[in-house]
Amino acid sequence: MSKLPDLEAWAIFAKVAETGSFAKAAADLNLSQPTVSKAITRLEGRLRTVLFHRTSRKMSLTASGQASLERAARILSEGEAVEAEVTEQSKSLRGGIRIAAPMSFGVLHLGPALPLFMQQHPDVTLDVHFSDEMIDVVDQGFDLALRISNLPDSSLLARRLCSVRILLVGSPAYFEQHGHPQHPRDLASHRALRYANTRVGEAWRFRHKKKGEFAQVVPSSLKVNNAEALVPALRAGLGLALQPEFLAWEDLQSGAVQTTLADWQVPSIALHIVSPPGRAKPARVQALIEFLARHFAEAPWAVEASAR
Repeated sequence: MSKLPDLEAWAIFAKVAETGSFAKAAADLNLSQPTVSKAITRLEGRLRTVLFHRTSRKMSLTASGQASLERAARILSEGEAVEAEVTEQSKSLRGGIRIAAPMSFGVLHLGPALPLFMQQHPDVTLDVHFSDEMIDVVDQGFDLALRISNLPDSSLLARRLCSVRILLVGSPAYFEQHGHPQHPRDLASHRALRYANTRVGEAWRFRHKKKGEFAQVVPSSLKVNNAEALVPALRAGLGLALQPEFLAWEDLQSGAVQTTLADWQVPSIALHIVSPPGRAKPARVQALIEFLARHFAEAPWAVEASAR
């Protein structure tokens, strides 16, 4: 297999030919003169030919150098052009952003937030992927992802936006028929509407300030892989569910559902923005992160969660 061409040396050669001087080329490229000289020597050694005639008074291209100049100049020009374009895109708010978000949160809260950002930055294009599966941000080429969980140790860069309470909720009709549990152990005689993608297992876990922790397995009458799908069964009085406050907020305000076991808290989670490590974020991506951070800080469920 042939070696990759020495593009750096070809670009330096083009600049030396353009300026007619190693010193001037070094100044234009912000390099040291020895670096420029070594690049030309390296290139000539690789080609086994001389590119410049050098004397104490002047320097000129050899026939080989003259034959190579046009293409070398093109390498330098294309390199400068692509760097200028990418730099401009990274500094200005234009270009594409790929985003991943959980399904329910994405549809209910991220989707409605995006039009204002799009109006403010019409040259930014958004590619949004909604899924409750754990997206591999790096391998799947996403610029950022929203995660609602207690994040495990990871190489991803994470920014915590707000806490999210998990509430035990049911409809007034359900509590009228089955009564309110007084202790987590009472849940053994209730029905669970269960979100399948939780990491805590089958038992529902609670914490009390004075009584400590308690875990209870609750018989399940419905299990789904999207928490929003539990809402109709909740409203119909068919069971209890552990729901994130951002999902239950409107039904709590309207009275369609109520909380129970208020003295027992389920461990809270948090909303994070995660992004790939090891690289500077383009301005458009950083702008979206700041926009979402401000937006969700003002959400009523986020204010309530952070205030408690």
